[in-house]
Amino acid sequence: MAEKMNFLDFTDAVKKSLDLSIATTFTEMISIGEAIGRIIAKDVVCVKNLPSFNNSAMDGFAVKFEDAGKVLSINKTIFAGDKGEKVKESLLKNECYKIMTGAKVPSDVDTIVPIENCFDVTEKTVKIPSDIKKGANLRLKGEEQKEGNVLFRKGEEINSSHITLLASQGLVMIEVFRKISIAVLSTGNEIKEPWERADEEEIYNCNSFALISQLKEKGFDATYCGVIPDNLEDSKNYIKNLKNYDVIITSGGISMGDADFVGEAFLQNGLQTAFHGVNIKPGRPIMMGKMDKTLVICLPGNPLTAMVNIYLFAIPILNKIQGNENIYHETAFAMNHEQFKTKAGRVNIVLGKLENGGFKVTRNNKYGSGMITALYESNSILVTKESTSSIDVGQEVYVIKFNNKSTAQETNIFN
Repeated sequence: MAEKMNFLDFTDAVKKSLDLSIATTFTEMISIGEAIGRIIAKDVVCVKNLPSFNNSAMDGFAVKFEDAGKVLSINKTIFAGDKGEKVKESLLKNECYKIMTGAKVPSDVDTIVPIENCFDVTEKTVKIPSDIKKGANLRLKGEEQKEGNVLFRKGEEINSSHITLLASQGLVMIEVFRKISIAVLSTGNEIKEPWERADEEEIYNCNSFALISQLKEKGFDATYCGVIPDNLEDSKNYIKNLKNYDVIITSGGISMGDADFVGEAFLQNGLQTAFHGVNIKPGRPIMMGKMDKTLVICLPGNPLTAMVNIYLFAIPILNKIQGNENIYHETAFAMNHEQFKTKAGRVNIVLGKLENGGFKVTRNNKYGSGMITALYESNSILVTKESTSSIDVGQEVYVIKFNNKSTAQETNIFN
């Protein structure tokens, strides 16, 4: 490994990391009942007009617009689900149909008048108001979607509204990108798993649980693959068996300490490093590269740093690999409520709370990179410019929200 770490500019690091990411091409057919959060792999085309026939938007009377203001006889009543002879055109002069919401509208009428707007309603006759609008409350065949229209584009993330439209088309299966495989690992001989006993000189492994749960919140499944040994030869052999994963995410072992073997172990397994070290705080030692076809993301070991950097760097990368057209985080402008200082000459990642259009920094921006509760107290992060030394009260800031779905590239905070 290099003797000295060269810190890459933050925006360059983001660009390099995205350049490493190649969208998956593997797809599968799944039931729409299992499709929430999955990424559409092929454009979905409308196969059934929506609505599929002219129908009434209200309970009322189906009339000819020219009969406004007249007393009309009720030819028949049409219910939702009626078809065939029950909805055949049969109006005589000065007649109308009584009709229910969703019922098919015969072609010899052009307007629906809600029952509450009519006068002198009896079982046989009704007086139509004179101030009706032609075509009112009539839902026309195909007015929402016509056969052949593209309903959804490749790369969209499926939510409940997608499911509704798919079901309306009689489509119960959809082609999606197969979920990418992600391995999560920790490092350190001082690490104990939560189910093990830890003495005062040992720490519980919260990083892997934190990273896996954070990925799950964003719709990704990850496999915990254990703790990488803290010696070079064992680390090298350990990593060699992980090349079948699409992505490997580690935390710890990538600084310049004598016991930090992870970076070297990856290099000896063929890792082509894109960068090792970014001019940000927290997270300077972050390393990324490609090992054959596997993307490798090595995060610093402190819990807060690992959590912030997986959110900032890894989530957009994983979205891109998964085939999602919307890869960046949801962002918002907010008014800063409390003055705080940052260190100029680097990009600072600042935790805070976004509420009612205002941003309040967490603990006056005085917390350590190993802290865990600072994350719990925050719901957003602010990314400063290298020239920024302080943020004033009333200053408008641009923040990234935690635990929200990713949005389109136009909201990229990194530009």
